[in-house]
Parts: sequence; structure tokens; C-alpha cells
Amino acid sequence: MNDQALSSTIQLLKELVERPSPSGFTTDIMNYVEDVLKQAGVTFDRSNKGAVIATLKGEDEAKQRMLTAHVDTLGAMVKEIKPSGRLRLDLIGGFAYHSIEGEYCVIHKADGGTVSGTIVMHQSSVHVYKNAKTAERNQQNMEVRVDANVNSVDETRALGIEVGDIVSFDPRFQQTESGYIKSRHLDDKASVALLLQLMKTIQEEGTVLPHTTHVLISNNEEIGYGGNSNIPPEVVEYLAVDMGAIGDGQQTDEFSASICVKDASGPYHYGLRQHFVNLCETNNIDYKLDIYPYYGSDASAAIKAGHDIVHGLIGPGIEGSHSMERTHTSSLAHTYRLIDAYVRSGMVH
Repeated sequence: MNDQALSSTIQLLKELVERPSPSGFTTDIMNYVEDVLKQAGVTFDRSNKGAVIATLKGEDEAKQRMLTAHVDTLGAMVKEIKPSGRLRLDLIGGFAYHSIEGEYCVIHKADGGTVSGTIVMHQSSVHVYKNAKTAERNQQNMEVRVDANVNSVDETRALGIEVGDIVSFDPRFQQTESGYIKSRHLDDKASVALLLQLMKTIQEEGTVLPHTTHVLISNNEEIGYGGNSNIPPEVVEYLAVDMGAIGDGQQTDEFSASICVKDASGPYHYGLRQHFVNLCETNNIDYKLDIYPYYGSDASAAIKAGHDIVHGLIGPGIEGSHSMERTHTSSLAHTYRLIDAYVRSGMVH
């Protein structure tokens, strides 16, 4: 991956994370994805669920591949307008309340307008509440402090805020001089940026891949079923490109491509993961094999849905998943090189 392609990928990533897209609220970002594909001249379609399926024609159309990454993110929904005029939340996606304490947020109203706010503990002032430090961070105790002069249900409702409104979190994207990228929603917009850049590059080159390859940008992964439909019957290999999980006991880091051998759904296809290893060894791509203990992907969702496919999972290493996330440009670069080598290689199965 040359410097120009890396720079383009990072710009795509920045534009992706700065567009709010909690699961169930992805129309705008899907329109952005379509605009990128149109500019690149890539053929695509839109599913009834709102996903985008791009297609790169290959030499072999009998045995096809599908790659997927998801553009939906964690978020929340207004559960209740409290008597104080503040908002109680219901979470979208699997994350802990403590990971959003103190975060700036936006309430997306049904009329298309927005209102800003901050997610705080009800007992936030240590000068007033004895249990400010020890109270549990949960739905009962955490609330949105709306940036408006509201002190009742009626005053908040007069702003146009209602139960069911989507709440998105400030991504706070930063790229450091040392090569780190810090932001919410790197899961999985980092992988979406990689796949968009890959399609742009292949289209610009005029390359014909050995197998027709579909790229599914799904929009419901965080709630468990983003990539289990719209899989053409010719697809034999199905690769989820999603974040690599970092933590105690993990090999995955922020500087290499992560190859998942097993997650909570069970093992990934042994032959396919060995193919990834061989591609890394042959092309001097830094990689780590790993098990993600509390994880499921669009590929595993497709398997559970009954599709007769060979499935795999790779991605950049992301520190602090489902919280304030971070990766390094070298992880993006190595993951990109692995994806690129894979789509240009022969079929495993």
C-alpha cells in the first residue's frame, strides 16, 4: 500500500466516522458509500435492508467471493423523557455504559433536526452526591443532559425530541504524528475504508480479478444480522473484514493484520485461514493469529443462516473495542495488503 493509497484510506475513514450511523440509522452513510462507488465507477446495488452490494467482475463467475464490512455503529435511542427534561437511554449494540460517560452526543429528531447533549451520571457532582464515584453506570443512573433550557417533559418534547429518537456519539477522530488513529467507530469503519479504497484501486487499474468478487457493506452487524442475506448462490468463499480484538491473552496488536481462527461462534474455516497465513508469509505482511472470545461476525451470521460457504475473518487490530478505539496506520496498511493479495489469488475451496 503506497503513501497515496494510505492517505486516501485515512481520509475515507475520517469522513465515514464523522457521519452518524448507529444501527437502524444508516441511510445517510449508505448514500455516502454509494457516492464513493459511483465516483470510482464500481457497479453496485442496494438491498431491501439498506445494505450496499458492489460487484467486481472476474474471470471465473462460477465460483465467486464475497467480502463484507459493516458501516453501522454503536449508539443509543431515547428510552424516556425524564421529569427533569433529561433523557434516559436504551443502548444500540453491545457496549457498557461506562464507555460513554461524559461523551458529547447528538439527538436525531424525527423532523430531521438535531439537538446536542452530553451523557452524564445523574449523580455526577461529587460535591452533591456521596455515591458519585461508586454508583453503578447503568440505564437507571445515566442520562443525557440536553443542551437547551429544559426542566420538564413538556419543555423537552417542545424541542421535537421524542421516545425512539436516535442518539449518536461524538467520534473525536484524531490522527497523531506517530501514526495512531484514535476515534470511536473504527469498528468497523476502518475496514469499510479499506474495502472502498481497494475497489477504487482495482477499478483504476482495470484489473480483472480471478473470481467475480462482491463487496457487501452491511448496516446491521452490531445487532447481529448484517451479512446473512443477499449472498449470491455462486459465492463459495465469504470473508468478513472486521476489527481484531486486543487485550490480555491476545496476540493481536495495532501494527499488523489480525487473522481470527475462532470466536464465540466457533472456528473459522481452517483451509481459508491457512491461505491467509501463506499470503502473509509470501508477501511479507505482518500478521497475528488470534481467538476473539466474545465476538461474532457477519461471516458467522451467514453460516448460522444456513449458507453453504467457506468463511473467514480478518481485520486491523483495534485497541479498546466498543469504547474509545485506536489503531495504527501500519495495521491498516498490512490489512489492506492482505485483502489485496487475497482477492488476486486463486480459490481455496
